[in-house]
Formats: sequence, structure tokens, C-alpha cells
Amino acid sequence: MLTADGGGTRAVTTTLADARGQTISDIPRRSAARFPGKTAIVHRDVRLTFSEFDALVDKVAASLHEEGLRKGDTLALLSHNCWQFPVINFATARIGVILVPVNFMLTGGEIAYILDDCQADAFVVEDTLVPVAEAAIAASQGTVRIRSVIKLGDTETSHHWTAFTTWTDSEPSAAPDVRVGDDDVIRIMYTSGTESRPKGTLLTSRSLMWQYVSCVVTGGMSSDDIEVHALPLYHCAQLDNFLSTDIYLGATSIIVDGPDPDALLRTIERERVTNLFSPPTVWISLLRSKLFDIVDLSSLAKGYYGASALPLEILQEMERRMPGIRLWNFYGQTEMASLATALGPEDQKTRGGSAGRSALNVETRIVDEYDHPLPSGEVGEIVHRSPHATLGYLNQPEKTAEAFRAGWFHSGDLGYFDADGYLWVVDRKKDMIKTGGENVATREVEEVLYQLDGVAEAAVFAVPHPRWIEAVTAVVVPRESVELDEDYILSHCRTELAAFKVPKYVVVADSLPKNPSGKILKRKLRDTFNSLADS
Repeated sequence: MLTADGGGTRAVTTTLADARGQTISDIPRRSAARFPGKTAIVHRDVRLTFSEFDALVDKVAASLHEEGLRKGDTLALLSHNCWQFPVINFATARIGVILVPVNFMLTGGEIAYILDDCQADAFVVEDTLVPVAEAAIAASQGTVRIRSVIKLGDTETSHHWTAFTTWTDSEPSAAPDVRVGDDDVIRIMYTSGTESRPKGTLLTSRSLMWQYVSCVVTGGMSSDDIEVHALPLYHCAQLDNFLSTDIYLGATSIIVDGPDPDALLRTIERERVTNLFSPPTVWISLLRSKLFDIVDLSSLAKGYYGASALPLEILQEMERRMPGIRLWNFYGQTEMASLATALGPEDQKTRGGSAGRSALNVETRIVDEYDHPLPSGEVGEIVHRSPHATLGYLNQPEKTAEAFRAGWFHSGDLGYFDADGYLWVVDRKKDMIKTGGENVATREVEEVLYQLDGVAEAAVFAVPHPRWIEAVTAVVVPRESVELDEDYILSHCRTELAAFKVPKYVVVADSLPKNPSGKILKRKLRDTFNSLADS
């Protein structure tokens, strides 16, 4: 049959592809067929079943098509967490439009760069963010031709913006039948901007679908889960490791506006939440909340953390105060869509701080500067092979080639495998401190600082120094009602660290700068304290 000539062969090939396909756009429909009346999404006072969610995806996809968007066009989305976010995520995929989630903390100029880089055809914006969106459009090259506003507050917008409700409240209409392949780009995720300009990471259904399977198996997820989503959905960790994976499984997702600790604890109690993902900074804020020992957290069975390893002292505190919870450390990058390795519950006590083993569909190595594999115990760059991996960086072929040299994705992280094959992340290449000719891993120093009972948060980084070239510097945030001084902190460090690793400077501060995902912004700390050695 497959050797037939001309159009017959093409027709059969197309029919086979239809029968065998599964892309991101299929997920809501297939989950709705399995769990039509089950609650899929909760946000504020909106509760959607899987059947209702899929119907909204179809409506928005059809409306976008009627607006003139076609396969390969781009739609930028600027919004805080809301139920509309996953609807747009799947609606764009259903018609092959490329979704570009945008960090809501960016300035108009920074957003303009993204709009121009991806040549955005449409822009969907939360009402409170319309002023910065309009500044971005004015500063851009002007490719945006469709504007829609999501009404989450009371902000009035001009007539240039179409209400998102005109798409969701339209008469039922099936989305057009658009053929979207496994390796067609359906998402551009911009890196968090630790470099001068963010890079647009190209993700496909192949990347994301394989990653969802890895999350389910590696993370012990199931359709019975009730998960709260508090971190920003513009970030692939919350959107793809958890929210989209829940919709894929048929689990229930509770979307909240942000990671306010008291509100988050109340939500866990009210909705009987079973799963929560948060970076260490948010887990720490929950432990420090006055509500922590008051609310009923007995439903919480699975906890996930990422962005950085949990300090061992915090991990031990969580085990004491939440004895019923099982923990996973998810490690990865946007370019891996984003899971690469994980440390499971059975290893938290014995290997706390490790990034674990490769996820189901990932192969990981440690290589030297010449891309030669290194034996266990030796520090080198962490590299991966996986169908999770990005297709590359938008408009940046040189950086794509560099990231994928020798057939592996180069993470930019430094680490090593122990004798049992567990991965230990030492540092980012750019965060490793070279002081007086010696290498200092910032994470090692941070672990020592967290041993002090009065330390709530700590960050270690380098500042320029005339003698040491780079000086180890620590900014420490004390717990509430605790006083810390530099001498006390340094005395502790001297008993636990080699002399060259002890911070040359210690600053006690009220808070640490973070992005909306809870990641500490060491770049801002370096900028703020760049001249410490001059004083």
C-alpha cells in the first residue's frame, strides 16, 4: 500500500498521521472525553469542568482564526495567573498559532524587544497591565495587529482593545481543522533575562508531550491529584511541569493569583489540595507564616521544589512539621521544557541537596571543556539528550549551535555524579566564584549560612576585589524578631568552611530581590554591591 504512486501514497500517509497523532491541542478534548463532569480548573469564583474547559478552548481557537490568525503566527500573552491562561495556551496550539508568554514584571522597553523578536501578530493582556503593554507597542516595530484584554480588575481600557469575553461568549463554534505536526513550534518561552537580552526558546508538541510523561512517571502524579498553582504561569515550570500535566492527566487545578503564604495556606485547607510546587523561597515563607500551625494541611501529600535545592536545614524542618508529605526536587531548564532530573521522596533524607537521577525520557552526562565525558566525582558541565529539548533559540543560530555542540544540550550548570549515579549541581558557570585562584561554589557557602537558626534566607555571590579578583560576599535575611550581626555569621562560617570560602563581606538585609518565580536575582545583588571593595 505504501508503495502506491502519487496522490494515493500521500493520502495514506496523511491518514496514518491523523490516526497516530497526539499534539498539545488534543489534550483538553481527550481529557474531556475521559472526565467530562470533573472539575478541571478553579480560579477565584470560576469553576470549569473538563467538558466546559475544552469547549472554551474551541471557542477561543475559532475566534482567533476568525480574527485572521493562522498557523505560524505569534500571540504574546501578558497576564498574571488566571483561568484564561490555560485556555489561551491550548487554543493557540489547536490552530498552530505560537504562544509567547511574557513576564509581567518587565518594563515596556523589555516587552517591546520580545514583541519585535518574535514578530508578535496578536497581544492578549490583563487589564491592569495594559498601560505597560501600550508602552511596549509604541516602542516596538508595530507588528501587533490584534489586541485583546482580559478583565481581572476594574481598569478601564481604550477602544483599541477587544474584550476577551467576546471570544469566550461567542456562539459555539468548532475550531478549524489545522494540521499541526509534532515538531511544529507552538511555544516560545523567553529565558528569565539573567543575560543582557532574553533568548526565545522554541518548544514543540514533541518537546512538551514527552516532558509531560516524564513528569507524571518521575513525579508520581495521578488523575486523583488536586494541585494548587501559585507561581507565574508565564514560566514553564508552573505551566508545563504541573498545570498542563494536570490537564493531561485529568487532575484538578486550583489557580491562585500568586504565592502569598497566608492565602496559599488557606487555599490548601479549603480545596483539600494534595499537590504543591514552590521554589525553596516560597516553602520557607509558608513555614514562617503564623497560619502554618493553625490551618489543616492534612490533605497535602506531594510537594515539589525547584529553581534551587532546598537548604538541608529547611528540608529537615519540613520533614518535622509536615511528616505526611512526600517531596521531589525537580531540576531542569526552560530549554528542557523543563524537567531534566529529579530526586524522589525515598532519597530526600539520605541525599538531600542532590538533583537526583535523570527523568524517564532524559539522558544526562558530565563533560569537560572539550565535551569529553567525566567519571563520577569530577566536576564538569551538565549536558542532556532528550526529546524534551528545545528546537533552539529564535533568530540565534550561533547560540543554538553552541548550546547543542557534540549532540548534547549544554545546560551551563556545573555538577558531578556521585558513585551511585546521583547528580549534584555545584553552581551555574557564571555563579562560580574564582577568588585568589581558588574555586568557591556559592551553594556550599549558602548551605553553611542556613545552618544558623536565625537565618531566613541567604544568597552568596562575587564582587570585584583588587587583591582577590573576586570576593565571596553574602547577603543574609534574618528571621522575624531575630538580630544577626556580621561577627556572629563570620564566626560560624570559619568553623565550617576553609578560609578561602569564608565570605569577605556580609550584609544583613530585610529581603532579597526575586523574580516572580521565586528565584533569587543574584545579578541585581552583584549590581547593588559591586563597589563593596571600594569602601
